Parts: sequence; structure tokens; C-alpha cells
Amino acid sequence: MEIIQAVRFSPDGTALRIIDQRALPGKLVERDLRTLDDVCDAIRTLSVRGAPAIGIAAAIGVAVIAAAAPEALTHLEFRQSLAHAAETVRGTRPTAVNLPWAIDRMLAVLGREHVNRDALVAALRVEASAILEEDRAMCRAIGEHGLPLIPGRARVLTHCNAGALATGGMGTALAPIYLAALEGRDVSVFACETRPLMQGSRLTAWELERSGVPVTLLADSMAASLMQRGSVDLVIVGADRIAANGDAANKVGTYALAIAARHHGIPFYVAAPTSTVDPRTATGAAIEIEQRDASELRAIGGIATAPSGVATYNPAFDVTPASLITAIITDRGVFSAPYHFEATRP
Repeated sequence: MEIIQAVRFSPDGTALRIIDQRALPGKLVERDLRTLDDVCDAIRTLSVRGAPAIGIAAAIGVAVIAAAAPEALTHLEFRQSLAHAAETVRGTRPTAVNLPWAIDRMLAVLGREHVNRDALVAALRVEASAILEEDRAMCRAIGEHGLPLIPGRARVLTHCNAGALATGGMGTALAPIYLAALEGRDVSVFACETRPLMQGSRLTAWELERSGVPVTLLADSMAASLMQRGSVDLVIVGADRIAANGDAANKVGTYALAIAARHHGIPFYVAAPTSTVDPRTATGAAIEIEQRDASELRAIGGIATAPSGVATYNPAFDVTPASLITAIITDRGVFSAPYHFEATRP
């Protein structure tokens, strides 16, 4: 089974290389990003998306920008320009906690004493590489912790994309599924299309089909009736931010799935790295929800599906209360209520 690499350094190390997810599933397009504008635009436009992948892209982006900074800058100007670039990247998307987490790590490196500019650039590259490698190990660990939750002949429902395209490794929500498949278990997936940007149909279905895992696509509105028929054994989704009490922000539509799963007695799991748990956010009510442009809701693929001037409500995420979550699968273990995430900290 080949696991794709969605975000990484380019082979020559001079750029952030991403799979441009806007082109999927029609074309597999890789882009090399070298400037602050390119990195910010890629994150803002969802060319790269998924909380862990965004964090990695931010870190590698800062490292690449540092290496390409004008030689004429004084050491102070160099540090100031990098700090500004890092904060600019931080501001591209507000909900996923991995983005500010990665930026804070890069700024911590920037704040250290270095003998010269070359040493600082090298240290930033080392830190970005560490974030990427940690993410790959994190994905594997989530898969291993979640694997015992996958029964034989499991039929798993997922929403949006929390696979390899959303991370630096094999994914979060899809990691236990990939490991189950690698073990030869008979596991299959139902993927919600995930309106309005179709991350389920464009990305998850493409990724799973490419890897050989059986996948069935369904419209978001069909999920509850599928549960009612007894065709779903468990639900696994990712998360962009998890509050200290276990409330989880994920792609809009997740909350409805959690309600339906509870009604039908189906386990509902959230899979996310430790870095997605935000101890500074007490509850889900404090999570800032990104509001996306109306054009995403009024059209699909450039074809109008609604009147051009109709009012829209287009939040990118919703918050699932901890009371509806069976357990949260992290790289440091499986946690259930009451959530004591202190155990996930080093």
C-alpha cells in the first residue's frame, strides 16, 4: 500500500512541496512554494488543508522563506522580517490549533541566540523537519492506538478528509483503517461527500480508492439513514481543535453525525494528534469558527447552484460536544470522558 506525501520539502530543499488539493480528483498536481505570498495563499485557498498538514506547511514555509531572504538584510532586519512572515502565516486560518502551534515552535527557534545567519537558517530547517517527522510518527501511533477499536469486517463512516492528504503521514482518522487493511482485515469505508467543498468525495474517496481500501461515497444527508439500516459499525473523524474538556471542532456536518451515531448506538471516535488538544481553550464555545466565502456555497466547480445574491451561512467547522464522543484517539493513547489530557503532555 502506497501512502502519498501531501506536504514536505522539495527534493532540493529550496521549497515547500505540496499536493494541490484543489486539483483532485481530476489531476495529481504538485506545487513548489517559495514565497510568503505563495505559502499563505496555499493555506488560505485550501491547496493544502487538514490541521496537521497546515502546521507542517507553515513550519516548512518559514524555513524556506528564511533561506531565501535577501543577503543585504542586517541580522536584526532578518529576524524581524522572519517574525513578520511567521505571524502572517499564522493569520491565514483561525480554527486549526496546529497552525499557531507550529508557528510558535518556529518562533522559539528564531528567539534563540545563533552565531550567525546561516546557523539560524539551519536551525529553522531542523525544527521544520522535526515537525514533519513527528507528524509521521504521530500518524502511525494514532493508527496503532485506534486499531483495536476496528472490529472484524468493520464498516467505518468518516467525514471530510483526515487521511494522508491532511497530514505528513498516513493520516489521523484513516490511520487505523490503513493499518487494519495492511493487516489483511476486511475493512470498508463510507465517505460522506462533505459539502460544500467536497473533501470527502474529492479527497477521501480518491485517497482510499488509490490505496485499495474499499470505499463507498454518499451524500451527507444519507448518513443517518445508513446508520438506521444497521450498515455502520463505527464513525471515525478528525479534528482541527480539541478543547480541554473534550469538545472537538471538525468539518461542518460532524456534529450532526455525532447526534445520529448516539441515537443509533454507534461508537463515535475523534482521532487527532496531541498538538490538536488546546489546553488554553476550556470548552468548544471558545473555539473561533472560520467563516468561508459565500461563493463556495453558491457554486460547485464554477457552476452556479444557487442565485448569485442569495444570503449564505458557510462556517467551515462545527463543534461536537464531548458528551457525544465515545473516545478520542491520540498518538499517546485513547482517552474517554472525563478527559484528562494532561497525560498527553511530555
